[in-house]
Amino acid sequence: MKKSDYWKWLQDFNFNFLPTNITFNSSIIRQYNRQQFRQVDVVGIGLDPLYRRNFAFNYQYGFNYNLTKSLKLNYTASSNNIVKSYLNADNTPIDSFTIWDSYFDIGNPNQHMQQLIVNYEIPLNKIPVFGFVKANFTYTGDYSWQRASNAFDNITIEGVNYNLGNTIQNASSKILNASFAMETFYKYIGLSKKSPSSGAAKPKTVAPKPGEKVVNTAVKPLQQRSPFMDGLIGVLTSVKNIQVNYTHNSGTVLPGFTPSVGFLGSSRPSLGFIFGSQDDVRYEAAKRGWLTTYQDFNQNFTQVTNKLLKATANVDLFPDFKIDLTADRAYSNNSSEQYSVVAGNYTPLSPYSYGMFSISTVLIKTAFSKSDETGSAAFDDFRTNRLVVANRLATQRGIDINNPGNIDADGFPKGFGKNNQAVLLPAFLAAYTGGNANDVSTGIFRSFPIPNWSIKYNGFMRYTFFKNNFKRVSLLHNYRASYTINDYRSNFEYTKKPNGVDASGNFYNPTVISNVNLVEQFSPLIRLDFELKNSFKVLTEIKKDRALSMSFDNNLLTEVKGVEYIVGLGYRFKDVIFSSRLADNPTGIIKSDINIKADLSYRNNQTIVRYLDYNNNQLAAGQNIWQLRLAADYAFSKNLTAIFYYDHSFSKAVISTTFPLTNIRSGFTLRYNFGN
Repeated sequence: MKKSDYWKWLQDFNFNFLPTNITFNSSIIRQYNRQQFRQVDVVGIGLDPLYRRNFAFNYQYGFNYNLTKSLKLNYTASSNNIVKSYLNADNTPIDSFTIWDSYFDIGNPNQHMQQLIVNYEIPLNKIPVFGFVKANFTYTGDYSWQRASNAFDNITIEGVNYNLGNTIQNASSKILNASFAMETFYKYIGLSKKSPSSGAAKPKTVAPKPGEKVVNTAVKPLQQRSPFMDGLIGVLTSVKNIQVNYTHNSGTVLPGFTPSVGFLGSSRPSLGFIFGSQDDVRYEAAKRGWLTTYQDFNQNFTQVTNKLLKATANVDLFPDFKIDLTADRAYSNNSSEQYSVVAGNYTPLSPYSYGMFSISTVLIKTAFSKSDETGSAAFDDFRTNRLVVANRLATQRGIDINNPGNIDADGFPKGFGKNNQAVLLPAFLAAYTGGNANDVSTGIFRSFPIPNWSIKYNGFMRYTFFKNNFKRVSLLHNYRASYTINDYRSNFEYTKKPNGVDASGNFYNPTVISNVNLVEQFSPLIRLDFELKNSFKVLTEIKKDRALSMSFDNNLLTEVKGVEYIVGLGYRFKDVIFSSRLADNPTGIIKSDINIKADLSYRNNQTIVRYLDYNNNQLAAGQNIWQLRLAADYAFSKNLTAIFYYDHSFSKAVISTTFPLTNIRSGFTLRYNFGN
């Protein structure tokens, strides 16, 4: 086993029989106040003294347990108890009671909280074939119990006493972080871009035996790999690093829970629940009589779920050409409901859920298609896609679309009209992602994010022309796009009538969406940044963006798009000499550089509203913005710098109802840094 690397994980395995540490501490709080007032202007009338007591017994305990080198546990718990031993059996105060009486009475629990944290370094890298993988998993489970207010913990109606119960809640957090060092993996499987040998073999002289001639021999060169194979291996090994982060947070709040907790907490409603499990415990708790039976109980049972996935990858196709890929997905859901418990049966009342969703996607297929106030190619596809999607949905529901009786006046299947949300969403996504309406998913959520990218190239300095004329040259391109549902919610009408139709004759959808957004950014589309040998700097940049907001309330599509052109120039005048008292030397001579920068930009913004039901595209807002920024700085000393600036901005709206606007800002700034 010691000779084989595949048993290294077993050789490194260890087990600790005892926790690293165990802690327990408590604090006893006893605050007593007696206040006596005197009525000085009235004789013979006395006032009873006022007593205020705050008796508490608080304690915390926990342990750290490094079960193995890779698996570590941390458990902490705290309880806050209220002590009311100064009250008689009928809850009347004992005036003679002092802070020293029943000093070690722990009282009754008011709040209990606990947390379990589990850290596990997944030992995949102990196995040679997975030596490039580093993974870590963290689980956090929280639980809290809160006593109900004394004023509202019980209620009596028609002679029947109802316990309104306490509130329990838990939360769980699962975090998985994994990194893949792909170069280590390539070495393990024998993939390398380096050739086995290069160049000709060097001659070797062999010493002759007596009477023999000197013989020169050469070592036989190793076979060299072809440039094609080197290029192919370079592509196969271009992915250098991969990082995946996944977070899943969830929690449950259950009010009306009648049992209390003990000195060390409780195992009710289940051990899983108190350690963060989200398994449904409501029906079991009701069956065991642990939930309030008050019929008008109106506190909500609530569950929350949040999921976040983010993945990045670094790709080097060839030297100085780098691609960074990023994909992400975010999902959140909040569900709540009231309930009633009769004869141990749990009955949910008015269940309701809402949340948000976002995922990275790619819209580049339609990014450069025609789209202005006169028309849009993608919007025309959107309109056309509706019938294709409607027929698909009708067929899936078992509706014969070839039967004229199942077709409405607009030519759409009944129940899936042209303005049905179930029809509009897939048609919208297919049109603006450049997909096929026959294949697009008809669901609201998407499972797998599509990566966005950032591309950078710095390899120009490898060529003689650029070496001789430039100090640096770089190209940059970024692309980001996302599909977002800011708010979705459950449909009460669908809950009541799953097969019902609304006023327009469309089937109810289980989930209602107000609007969806597609956002795309080329930031930048392309950016060229270089500096000449004579210190002259140039930066040119083009940015492009658009945001599409589809409203299902009024069937309007709002398109906000913009394009921006930027040219930046810079130059450094070296060793400019001034004679001034500001000099930090006895000669009074200042020798420093003047740095001059100038940025000119032009941006065009437009907001276009498009109507689905009829041809009426309106240019609702937008403007053309010109900006010129000049700046020059000169360092009089290492602490004192003078800066001149000039900013000129001019904007003209694309609609006639807004007037042009010009802003000019100019002046000098003196900046002094105190200290070294």
